[in-house]
Amino acid sequence: MTLKTRTNQNRPRGVSAGFTLAEVLIAMLFMAIVIPAVLEAMRVASLAGEVSVRKGEAARIANRILNESIVTTNWEQGGLNGTVADGPAQYAWTLTSRNWPTALMEQVTARVTFDAQDRSYAVELSTLAPPQTLNAATTTGGRP
Repeated sequence: MTLKTRTNQNRPRGVSAGFTLAEVLIAMLFMAIVIPAVLEAMRVASLAGEVSVRKGEAARIANRILNESIVTTNWEQGGLNGTVADGPAQYAWTLTSRNWPTALMEQVTARVTFDAQDRSYAVELSTLAPPQTLNAATTTGGRP
């Protein structure tokens, strides 16, 4: 019994299998389209992650500023601002107050801004507080 090996008889002798020029060009065109799209998707995902982390930090800072200003009652001075450094990130904040339209209250707002990948973002937190003049009148028994 003899073992016969099968050979491709359609292929000319000395020619090996490979890709055609058309196949190579199509593969290069596919990579030219896919690679930039993937890189852009990675950039957008990176930006979204960075912004979400920084927004969480900015909300924490705004909450702390609101709490401190309500406790120390310095929010009526108006135009308070500053900067908080958290590692390499800088968070600029401003504290404003305005009359609440439906009650004898003041709306106190802390706005914290930050930059992420050359774009500016902001987080605002607000709360209601009684005005200082109302506090003084009620704590002295109604006498100013």
